[in-house]
Amino acid sequence: MSDQPRLKAAPAVSAQYLEATVNPAAVARHHGVEAFVNMSQMTVTEMSITETTNSPQHKLHWLAEQALQWSGLPVVTVRPTVFLEGFFRLLAADGVRERDELAVPLGNGSTSPVSALDVARAVAAILDNPAPHIGKIYNLTGPESATLAHYAQVFSDVLGRPIRYNDVPVAAWSDKLREMHVPEHLVRHLSTMGDLHAHGRYDRLTDDLLRLTGRTPTSMREFVERHVAEFTRA
Repeated sequence: MSDQPRLKAAPAVSAQYLEATVNPAAVARHHGVEAFVNMSQMTVTEMSITETTNSPQHKLHWLAEQALQWSGLPVVTVRPTVFLEGFFRLLAADGVRERDELAVPLGNGSTSPVSALDVARAVAAILDNPAPHIGKIYNLTGPESATLAHYAQVFSDVLGRPIRYNDVPVAAWSDKLREMHVPEHLVRHLSTMGDLHAHGRYDRLTDDLLRLTGRTPTSMREFVERHVAEFTRA
């Protein structure tokens, strides 16, 4: 095993995302790291100098990838799709628990949410033996891409009660996030994700997670089973 350090950068949706990526990149370059794993977003796959989105975070993720490419560092890029723990737990659990509805503004498009635990396993596998992965980009998805109506049925089956999908308007949902004191840059980011979902931009499916970890990604059913208590009234 090499004695060179290995680094993972994942500043998530920080308003200072570009700075938070470039600073450790400068440190990594100084110390001559063996690998620099950058966690970006799958939306970047469809972005370029002329194609972008309304999310400030998507723009910063794209710029960060460009900066790392210019740096000459041994970079490995992972681009997860939407996280199960975000939209389907943090932002939707209250609606499922209290009103029997999966209330998220994702339209009728299909999506392939991924578990943060699976993404962590993939990054760990890369860092364990980075050499074969240098310069590669991995798009990480769950095991299926389906509509929110389908996922609501999965919730129903696991929880043993009818859960309906409520496609809430993005504007009203954004206002609710502001009432929860979610930072404005994050409100814009999540709202843009809702719009992109509605237009089918998250209808992706890859086997990158399976190839990296040797394990099938967590399904929606497994995720709901894991968090039954949070989706059930006391």
